[in-house]
Amino acid sequence: MRVGVVDVGSNTVRLVVADADGQVPLPVHTMKRRLRLAEHVDGDGHLAEESVRALAAAVRDVQEEAHRWGVAEPFAFATSIVRDAPNRDGVLAAVEADTGIRLRTLSGEAEAELTFLAARRWMGWRAGPLVLFDIGGGSLEVAFGRSRLPDYAASLPLGARRLTRELFDGQDPPREEHLKAVRRQVRHQLRDVAARIRWEMPHTAVATSRTFQQLARLCGAAPGRYGPFVERQLGRAELGDALRELARLPAEERAHLPGISAARAEQCVAGAVVAHTAMKLTGIEAVTVCPWALREGILLRYIEDGDADWWDREHVHPGGAGRGGAVSLRLAAAARRP
Repeated sequence: MRVGVVDVGSNTVRLVVADADGQVPLPVHTMKRRLRLAEHVDGDGHLAEESVRALAAAVRDVQEEAHRWGVAEPFAFATSIVRDAPNRDGVLAAVEADTGIRLRTLSGEAEAELTFLAARRWMGWRAGPLVLFDIGGGSLEVAFGRSRLPDYAASLPLGARRLTRELFDGQDPPREEHLKAVRRQVRHQLRDVAARIRWEMPHTAVATSRTFQQLARLCGAAPGRYGPFVERQLGRAELGDALRELARLPAEERAHLPGISAARAEQCVAGAVVAHTAMKLTGIEAVTVCPWALREGILLRYIEDGDADWWDREHVHPGGAGRGGAVSLRLAAAARRP
């Protein structure tokens, strides 16, 4: 059986098609449409009508591609760029009217839980107590746990694109006072979470997301063409050195550095500040970069549960949960068993 996931993020709409006959989702096809939605929001986070039309067209494209690969109805979700938009309900309704696809909006906590599930499965039980970091365009997800799903999960407004827009004031490269503002914001938002992580003393620290992948490559990790099974580490000391180099260069020059894509060159400085400050606050010297993240977590949840009932049961449809329009998965205690 083939299943698909459609992921609407700050920069792209991405489709992953996977075989789900065994215990591991085996990807057979991927497709993405670059939108850069985060570049087309106003100061309050509203998505412009032109962006909504472009989003609907991209969702329609990946839906048709999913059908060609034998996926009748993919799991389609939008992350914080849509979830946190004041006009979220209108955006979701417009996409559904145009495509027939009902995008779900996951809460940040739910994203952290599913991403943790993916990281746990990738790393295996030998990883022991595990802490996870995931830097997106709009938020930072942190989770900790000893079992299949986290004992603790949090989502904080510390995304790389969000902080670039809010705190860099259009400066490229950013001035030192802007970097300090980002560090202060991370310390303020992450203080209680970091104290919890230090108290838990995790055995393994894992990072997911394109931000961490690109920073690891910049710091000497193997390139993506070597495949997912090559271990990739990101050290805090090496990241600190890389951050100083990133901060002195304009985005156009950053895009020529190893691992830094043109699409993320502008936001990678803020992402590096978030990553370095988070590691410092939690006392973590190095993280292992995991190739599995939220999309794989959704696929694993489907495979391990044996059906998709949870997808409809544990999500709120447009208009159902206030401004964010999303709730946590509220996973049952039975689901937390290894």
